[in-house]
Amino acid sequence: MDSSSTRSVPNGSLPSPVVLGIDFGGTKIATAVCDLAGRRLATRIVDAEPDRGARTAFDRGVHAGRALLGEAAIGRPLAGVGVSTFGIPSEDSVALAPAIDGWQDIAMGRELREAFAGAPVTMATDVKAAALAEARWGALAGVDPGVYLNLGTGLAAAIVAGGRVLAGANGAAGEIGYNLRRLADGGHAGYVPLEEAVSGRALAKLAGGPAEETFAAAAGTPLAAIADQFTAELAFHVVNLAICIDPVRIAVGGGMTRSWDRIRPRLDAALDAAAPYRPELVLADFPFDAPLMGALALAVDAIEAAQADDGGTHNRHTREGLTL
Repeated sequence: MDSSSTRSVPNGSLPSPVVLGIDFGGTKIATAVCDLAGRRLATRIVDAEPDRGARTAFDRGVHAGRALLGEAAIGRPLAGVGVSTFGIPSEDSVALAPAIDGWQDIAMGRELREAFAGAPVTMATDVKAAALAEARWGALAGVDPGVYLNLGTGLAAAIVAGGRVLAGANGAAGEIGYNLRRLADGGHAGYVPLEEAVSGRALAKLAGGPAEETFAAAAGTPLAAIADQFTAELAFHVVNLAICIDPVRIAVGGGMTRSWDRIRPRLDAALDAAAPYRPELVLADFPFDAPLMGALALAVDAIEAAQADDGGTHNRHTREGLTL
């Protein structure tokens, strides 16, 4: 089922450029159109239908973006496209993207440019795009260093330091979903990474139902025990993240923050007990759509950078990091 909200451009205004943002998530795909000043004109969310595979999900996102442009930006040129996705996007693939089978085989950059011919495309990992949005307009504004922690279908973090969202040598900075869980995992190539136990997808599989129902379970029930084990392991890794980065603040977003009242006390207690320097722990200002806002910011930033370069080609690669 699609959900959408549109606002038309006032009659008589001159056609001005717009940008399109697409956030490919593991369970849903969010799209939005905004003008170059960052004012959002329309938003649409569609199911990713992950069980139907990567090709279906990708095509649904492209179709939703095109449809939204046709409804909310009739006659207005498309100046750029910003895209966020789970995994690390590149021209010919998406690395570290287990949420949808086959997603790693999508030639993300090439196919997006074909789909939106003539418009520059800028891509980033979803959590890094979310951190960009939170650092520019939200809970991490003016925070250095800061951490954005995503508790969604998957598990990942992004680090904000020195006016940039750090990408790492391979674009994988903050990918804590690949953390080891046990001493025995060291040196074992077939270890089960953290994301397979601590993520929305993992929790739904283990509990047999939505994460919200698991966290809402009454004390003493089997579901409550699953929720307790989940938050205990999450807290362990959040403390280690805080020790490694020494952030001023950790902002948490993603779909599981709908159960923030159940998750936060365990994280607070662990940070109080074990972090040498206790960072502030807050709910993100944009807990559910920061990756989409980041995608829009990427598109606008790319246009401004191209204009500053006298119209030269500007294609910011994921591993260069995102400037605030």
